[in-house]
Amino acid sequence: MYFLTGWPRRLMCPLKSAEEPFHIQPSSQRFYFALLSETQLSIWFSRPSVLIASYVESAKAVAQFGFYQKAEWKPDDSMIAVATAKGYVLLFSVLGAGDDKNLYEPIYPKGSPRVKVTPGYKEEQCAPALSLEIKKPVDLEAPVTSLQSLQEELLVCTADGYLHVLHWDGLGGNGRKAICLTAVPFSLDLQSARGGPSLDLEGVHIRCVEYCETLDGFAVVLSDGRLGFITPLSSTITADQLQGVWAADVSDGTCVAVNNKYRLMAFGCASGSVLVYMIDTTTGSMQLSHKLELTPKHYPDIYNKTGPVKLICWSPDYSVAMVTWECGGLSLWSVFGAQLICTLGEDFAYRSDGTKKDPLKISSMSWGAEGYHLWVLPAKPVRRRTQEEQEKEEMTEEAQMTTPSPQAGILQFHFIKSALTVNPCTSNQEQVLLHGEDRLYLTCGDTAQAHSSSDTQHQQRLNPHDESPPHPHHHLNSPLSQGLSTLLGHKHWHVVQIHSTYLESNWPIRFAAIDTAGQCMAVAGRRGFAHYSLYTRKWKLFGNITQEQNMTVTGGLAWWNDFVVVACYNFIDQQEQLRLYQRSSNLDNAFASVTKLHSDTLLLNVFRDVVILFRADCSICLYSIERRSNSPNPTVSVELLQEVSMSRYIPHPALVVSVTLTSVRTETGITLKAPQQACMAESIMLNLAGQLIMLQRDRSGPQVREKETPANNKKLLPFCPPVVLAQCVENVWTTCRSDRKKRHLLEALWLSCGEAGMKVWMPLFPRDHRKPHSFLSRRIMLPFHINIYPLAVLFEDALVLGATNETVLYDGLQGSSEPLEALFPFCTVERTSQIYLHHILRQLLVRNLGEQALMLAQSCASLPYFPHVMELMVHVVLEEEATSREPIPDPLLPTVAKFITEFPLFLQTIVHCARKTEYALWNYLFAAVGNPKDLFEECLMAQDLDTAASYLIILQNMEVPAVSRQHATLLFNTALEQGKWDLCRHMIRFLKAIGSGEMETPPPTPTTQEPSSTGGFEFFRNRSISLSQSADSVSTGKFNLQKTFSMPAGPSNKGRDGECAENMYIDMMLWRHARHLLEQVRLRDLGCFSAQLGFELIGWLCRERNRVARVDDYVLALKKLHKDFLWPFPVIPVANLSSPLKNGRCRPVLNTLLLKSQSADSLLNSDMDTVPHPAAPANHTWMDGLSQRSKDMDAASSSSNRHSPQTHDAFLSLLTNKVEEYSIGSATDLTESSSVADGDWTMVDENSSTLNLSQAELEHISMELANKGPHKSQVQLRYLLHVFMEAGCLEWCVIIGLILRDANVIKQAIAFLASPEVPVETVQSVRSGLLAVDAWTSTDCLGYKAFLNVIQPHLQQLLASAPAEQAQPEAFQPSACPSAKLSAGEGPGGVASARPEDGGGRCAAAAPLGLLTLPSLESKPVNEDRTPDQTEEQTEEEGAYDCTLS
Repeated sequence: MYFLTGWPRRLMCPLKSAEEPFHIQPSSQRFYFALLSETQLSIWFSRPSVLIASYVESAKAVAQFGFYQKAEWKPDDSMIAVATAKGYVLLFSVLGAGDDKNLYEPIYPKGSPRVKVTPGYKEEQCAPALSLEIKKPVDLEAPVTSLQSLQEELLVCTADGYLHVLHWDGLGGNGRKAICLTAVPFSLDLQSARGGPSLDLEGVHIRCVEYCETLDGFAVVLSDGRLGFITPLSSTITADQLQGVWAADVSDGTCVAVNNKYRLMAFGCASGSVLVYMIDTTTGSMQLSHKLELTPKHYPDIYNKTGPVKLICWSPDYSVAMVTWECGGLSLWSVFGAQLICTLGEDFAYRSDGTKKDPLKISSMSWGAEGYHLWVLPAKPVRRRTQEEQEKEEMTEEAQMTTPSPQAGILQFHFIKSALTVNPCTSNQEQVLLHGEDRLYLTCGDTAQAHSSSDTQHQQRLNPHDESPPHPHHHLNSPLSQGLSTLLGHKHWHVVQIHSTYLESNWPIRFAAIDTAGQCMAVAGRRGFAHYSLYTRKWKLFGNITQEQNMTVTGGLAWWNDFVVVACYNFIDQQEQLRLYQRSSNLDNAFASVTKLHSDTLLLNVFRDVVILFRADCSICLYSIERRSNSPNPTVSVELLQEVSMSRYIPHPALVVSVTLTSVRTETGITLKAPQQACMAESIMLNLAGQLIMLQRDRSGPQVREKETPANNKKLLPFCPPVVLAQCVENVWTTCRSDRKKRHLLEALWLSCGEAGMKVWMPLFPRDHRKPHSFLSRRIMLPFHINIYPLAVLFEDALVLGATNETVLYDGLQGSSEPLEALFPFCTVERTSQIYLHHILRQLLVRNLGEQALMLAQSCASLPYFPHVMELMVHVVLEEEATSREPIPDPLLPTVAKFITEFPLFLQTIVHCARKTEYALWNYLFAAVGNPKDLFEECLMAQDLDTAASYLIILQNMEVPAVSRQHATLLFNTALEQGKWDLCRHMIRFLKAIGSGEMETPPPTPTTQEPSSTGGFEFFRNRSISLSQSADSVSTGKFNLQKTFSMPAGPSNKGRDGECAENMYIDMMLWRHARHLLEQVRLRDLGCFSAQLGFELIGWLCRERNRVARVDDYVLALKKLHKDFLWPFPVIPVANLSSPLKNGRCRPVLNTLLLKSQSADSLLNSDMDTVPHPAAPANHTWMDGLSQRSKDMDAASSSSNRHSPQTHDAFLSLLTNKVEEYSIGSATDLTESSSVADGDWTMVDENSSTLNLSQAELEHISMELANKGPHKSQVQLRYLLHVFMEAGCLEWCVIIGLILRDANVIKQAIAFLASPEVPVETVQSVRSGLLAVDAWTSTDCLGYKAFLNVIQPHLQQLLASAPAEQAQPEAFQPSACPSAKLSAGEGPGGVASARPEDGGGRCAAAAPLGLLTLPSLESKPVNEDRTPDQTEEQTEEEGAYDCTLS
């Protein structure tokens, strides 16, 4: 509502005086402020805030009258009355100095556009020169206790128990009446006035009095602390015409302030609380409405130590009250008791080091114009100290002009307020709009984001006459629903500075409005108005200043599509008008649509295409607006639809706070005869001094269908008599949108009720269009509390938007000379929002309306914070019921639990709520929702492992260790099976924690791990290998197998604390899972499992070498690897039977397809949801860990496919920038003399003569690339090959060698098979497996035949070592297929293939392969320090071979 902003400003008095001002009194419009010190009366102007007149009493007069005490202005600002200590009232005339005299004037440079165009334009920016002249004093012969100005009279209360009525002007003759208080009858109510209990008022006088216009009476505080209200029974105030009522049971009143708009009287008490009374209209008695008091919950150390209430000040719009106490401090309350600010706590009361500040003590305060400022006079002790310090500071500064010490100043607090306070028509918007003295604060986001894709008005607004389209912002999002993206996107406000030209002549801003999309604002000051567009970032002002100055906005502003609707008074015609101005055309009366009105407009609102006006004669008018687009500038036609007189129900027009047209009915549209009427203007909502009154259309008469009536004489239905819906209402929100899915929220009425929180008047619908129950009411009023002050409601999103004051401590001002402003932190205003859905669901469940709650919840289930809503509901009910001291007869928690089971997020809601609740309440919770063991099992069945893990923590606390171990094992196995590695790691920690007795919390994740304790994978990755050694050692073909086979899990046990049973238990589960994976030939999963969990794969494989690590079906295993690693089956190209690649003129060696080196191990990144092991080094590829043997083997394989020297040796390579030396296939295979541009495919020969590639060559190369799988799979396969080699699992090495088509691997594996240490079963298995593969390739996959031909010598060597009856000489021979015709010119080295037929998935046939011209797919870089000749020699040594046709 109202929010403090910035620091208070200090105004210093320029006159030299030793006196402190102690009383401030504003004039009726609050443009002038009278300040009293003991002998001095000064007048200050509001903007600029300067002293403009001062009167100092002479010493002789002071001796006669005494010091000044109180002051009061005449309503027309022409006189001031000052009460003195010795019972005199001094009357001063305030005189202007003539038309052209100003005390302060703005000076503009020559040629400035701000010239004096109209009379009075410049004067409004000037501080006027005034003078004070004393009139004859009035002696009342007793000290004056209170002054109160009436229209033409001044009421003065004196300490001898009299009320004096003085005339402002005629003081002679009959200008004065005195009424004794004892002559006024007081009773508890007006009905018992004649003969009821009466107060004994002997010796009692009135301490404080204030007149209430709308109640037509005086609120008084008597000297004995009683509270009363005195009503004049006639127009003249005489003793026999006064009647008083008093409030029972109160005797400590100190002060009073009345609220004319809401007919409330706020009485301050000595206890520190403020009692707010209303007058009962039927009996006339005083009834307590609510209290304003600090609660021990929020202010435990100060709530009862504030001292008596010193002052209460209602803001000019009567929406908030400022309260201060004798002990100091300020607090701000909304009209019905919601606390907005209090300076007795938090940063206001404490410094950043925790020391307590002295609260600011206040002697007097007053609100400035429109409530933008609070003028405060600090009490003496604080100010004298600071003044002395200021004098010291001035003396210590460099020599200044000797000026008299200025009088200690006034503090001016700055406020920004919600537009709802003065222009309640903004309540049907979903934006928060605040306005300060010179700026607007908006919650809308970017112009580009602010439109949902369904916003139909967007197209209408961007018409051809508009200034420019909206500027797309640099962070343009896709169109999101306006509710959540822009209104909740961030904490920052969109601040718009009000145009200074408009502000200078029309300060203060009185009204502000924003359109539905949040893109256009309008403000109205003293005269005229201006509007701003976020599209163009520009203000529009009246081009003709005369037009601006000739109108003043009276009833407020609103937007209708792209028109500003203004209710204003025209000074020239002296008439009230309703005007509509189009946003895109110039701001000029020529483009306005003007409708004359018969009475002053007090309030205005817009509903769809209807404008509703509330007028000073207590009548309501409805006007229809229709857009006409026949002229070049779009215009509107306005027609009067209906007039409704409300004078019977409204005692005073100023009491109407807001008027709204809604489509809300007590019937929920089921009983409406015409369905289209459900969205029409069905009812009028009137906030009458806090009472919400509803008038709905009377449909009891005969209904006429719309199509039957001609358009011109459509008569609207009359309204029924009013019904009171709610009390203590501050704001009302409703929307005219409709959505079948969210009818509960969109057809509801939202009320803000001060300290009572919020209320929603919600429709109840029968389910599935069944006939409604006769006993079920159509609507229900549900109250709920929220923690913020509501400023807007997002209907579909079930959110309340608000704002809150935040403070920033500034310690730079601390020290011995702490100025007064440093007592206050810097105040900012932050956007807030709150969910309210859980409150409403709970209220419905309490009232046994579970069906309605379910319908409402299901309509909101798609909201992103719906799970949070459910948690909150469980949490709030649980906290209340489980901590209640008395037994609860009808607990709600079981109902809530049953309700939540209707939603799929039931399990996670319960566990999240439990983990955010203290352990002591868990038993109560699970007694209602079910056993956590059952819920855990439900999670496992639903495959929701993360939620199951949360339940495990609850089981760990509630059950014995054996139970939690049992459930943890279940979860661990499931997580292993699903590859949830993160969860697996947590489960390992969890199981270890249970075993080692750490029952409190699972151990934290270790940040670093020893390589020795992380298993085979880490051990392998951290070994440093030199890649520059030669490959000569491989030529023997034999290797020391002892080194490979002697690597058990030994080294990894060093880091563990003994052979703990718990570790053994975990290892058993890991081994079991590894065995399971290997049995199912899931090598890829096995690799991930090993890498993610640090499983010692090599050590385990060594143990399992002759058990589970055997291969039963080679063909199946090969197929499974192809599928798992997305590796294509090899195919043979068709078109190149006469390829030039075979004829020896040029034979390129295909390098590996070069990709950027991958920095993390690709096994770790193989799944989207896996996370690298914590101990994994940052930048390693699998090649970092290759053993020397593997390195040599690769080097050999890269060179084994080159034969005798040819005429040209050309190499095809792709060079990439910044390729790592050790990454896979990253070294280029070029000779020394070649030069290749980066990133280009180039053919290079040794004489640097470039060869052209023919079509056939390109096809051949592309086939080679097509026969390879993804780079990542290649890395993973190479890694697994290394692991199996290390572990001595030669069968798997053979299979991986086959899929990689790496002859060297096969050669080496077969060489190892000759070792005496290898069991005979392994040799036989490899032999029979390869025979099976050969048979399979002959029938199903001829692409492998080429490779089998390459490795034929090794296979024959393997077969030769077999018993005679097992040898099959025809195996591994190239098979000729009759369907493949060889071309006549096919020589040695030819490659041929038939096209795959009829989609059967088989390669139909393959021609016999001669000399191998297909290069190795995985050719490794030849060492660069070796010359080409050496390479070729070595290649021949290592057994280059020819496959001749047989």
